[in-house]
Amino acid sequence: MPDLSILGSLAPYHIITYGTLLGSSIFQSFIGGVVAFKCLPRAQFATLQTAIFPIYFSLQSACPIILALTYPGSSTGNSLLGRSSLPSGYKGFLAQENRWSVAAPISAMLAANLINLFWAGPKTNEIMRLRKHQETRDGKKAYDAPPHSKEMQKFNKQFSRMHGFSASLNLAALAMTMYYGVVLAERIQ
Repeated sequence: MPDLSILGSLAPYHIITYGTLLGSSIFQSFIGGVVAFKCLPRAQFATLQTAIFPIYFSLQSACPIILALTYPGSSTGNSLLGRSSLPSGYKGFLAQENRWSVAAPISAMLAANLINLFWAGPKTNEIMRLRKHQETRDGKKAYDAPPHSKEMQKFNKQFSRMHGFSASLNLAALAMTMYYGVVLAERIQ
């Protein structure tokens, strides 16, 4: 039976938040999104992703903030003997010793997800709406075989770029999440 006094520290909340961040990222990126793309008609897939992404990127943005606030400090003994201690919470997150191993990857995760939430995601949705209107004008789907109108070619190119940029940000955030997992593992060792 675990010692429940640990619930008074930040450590369990930090680990649970990290697990939520990593698990939701892997699931949405490699399982849920892929299965939905394969199983749903394109229009329904687009509707689903348009509804999921704001929630997903909100969660992916909230988790790094919670990680920063719940950073579990360490106490390795008497500082007079050369051992140090790091405070818990945001002070430990901001500590000089944690600049590159903790603050940098968590900040990178947050930045990538905020860009997706507030800029790349809405911009991609806007392009999708414009493409849908162009499909009506052209009488042809954006993903149908060429030839396409010049306007549709423009929208398809814009969509490909924004989608690629958003996916790259998501994968970069996932890479930083995994790197931070290694940092956490070193503390357990």
